[in-house]
Amino acid sequence: MTARVPAPPLARLATEVLAPWVLVLGVPLLVAWQATRSVPETLLWGAVVGLTGSVIPMAVVVRGARRGRWNGHHVTNREGRLVPLLTCVASLTLGIAALVLGGAPRTVLGLSLSMFLSLLLCLLVTFALPVGGTRGWKISFHAAVASGAVVVLAITYGPWVLLASPAVALVAWSRVALGHHTVPQVVVGAVMGAIVGGIAFWSLT
Repeated sequence: MTARVPAPPLARLATEVLAPWVLVLGVPLLVAWQATRSVPETLLWGAVVGLTGSVIPMAVVVRGARRGRWNGHHVTNREGRLVPLLTCVASLTLGIAALVLGGAPRTVLGLSLSMFLSLLLCLLVTFALPVGGTRGWKISFHAAVASGAVVVLAITYGPWVLLASPAVALVAWSRVALGHHTVPQVVVGAVMGAIVGGIAFWSLT
């Protein structure tokens, strides 16, 4: 029996530092700042998106992982992703409603809606899309969120942000190196995040 080679420390670092929940906390603040140039408003709208898109879903994930309902806080088993994803859909729905009622800047609302649409597509791919004779495929959320974040910020601040694209490759590599995804799963995730998240954000803002 061949011993499993430990994953490089950089892979573990990248997968945690650039995890979806971390990016969903940071990107809304950057988008809100560009829209308002006001610290209080940036913190307010960034907090609404961050809370409903990251904090609440992650709290459910961590709680479930501690109870053994799914495999770790990254939910590496596909079957365990249904509850966290549905929680995120419900939470983001509340967040979008709060943004609309509160009169949030169009770009912040567009960001939240693009996240929502990307999440629905990921949910469809993960549990409904027939792939290789089976229903459902474990697309990489890490890669999808990372690539979507780069495209959204490039639309917001300018094409120079695309210089951060190697970070997306780093995230994708880390997921494969850790054995949590295959190369096709991270590639499709990255492409989907960039196209769906980016086009949705651009069209909604």
